[in-house]
Order: sequence, then C-alpha cells, then structure tokens
Amino acid sequence: MTEQMKSSVLAFPPATPVRMAQAMYDKLCYHADAWDVAQDLANGIDEIVVIDTRSFENYCAGHIPGAVSFPHREMAPERLTTLDASRVYITYCDGIGCNGSTKGAWKLASAGFKVKELLGGLDFWRRDGHPVQAGDSRGTLLKASLTECGC
Repeated sequence: MTEQMKSSVLAFPPATPVRMAQAMYDKLCYHADAWDVAQDLANGIDEIVVIDTRSFENYCAGHIPGAVSFPHREMAPERLTTLDASRVYITYCDGIGCNGSTKGAWKLASAGFKVKELLGGLDFWRRDGHPVQAGDSRGTLLKASLTECGC
C-alpha cells in the first residue's frame, strides 16, 4: 500500500469494545445535550438545576426556560453554600466558543457539587428549536410540547 492509500482513520486503531463502551459512558457522565435537558425540564425532573453561567444581562436577553442566572464570575465559595448538594447542576453559556459553562462546572465540582455541562450551550439549544425565555423571569418548560429529537 502506498503512503497515499493509508487510512487516516485507522492510523490510530479503535479502542477495544469494552474500553470504548467505558469511554462513551464516561463522556455521558460529563455532558448533557439540549434534547435530554429540555425533556427533563418539560417533565418536571426536579433533581436537576440548569445554570446560565453568562452575565445577568445576557441571561435577560434570552435563556433556557427554567434556568437560573448564576454567572461563573460570581461563583465565590460563600455564594456556593446556598446551593442544594443533592441536585445535579447543568451549566451552560453561549456555545462551543465560550468556556463560561466549563469554568462554572469546574467551580461547582471543585466545591463538591454534582455537575454536567450542556453540549453546545445556548447555541445548540436554539439550533434544536427549543424555546428561549427573555427577561429576568426564569420561565418554565414544564409540560411543554417538544419537537421530536432527530437522533
């Protein structure tokens, strides 16, 4: 086989099925997608709390219905003590070009809270056709009729 005909994909062999299954499981433990979060919010799953880690001004311009505003820059240890340690926190920001949700997730996890990061943030939320709440009201998705996920 010539150099030009070698597979770029197979240049790094796939993991064994057992290792791959574990890696994908681990990935799902770190992240949630827009559909899963929307479904949980519509079904009133109260074990999760969605946190918008952007500025309050950006939150008011448009946020996930039901999300609370808690900018990552304001996540000081004394403010984190007000959170419920029995909940799972889902952090998000604008999207893949913003690391506010990662910083927020890191601060929460470092303080001992269970957390996942929303894949693609508000950008992917909107791309999936989910509604956005404007203003300072949290809003809700409770009992909302969702567009069916295409995956």
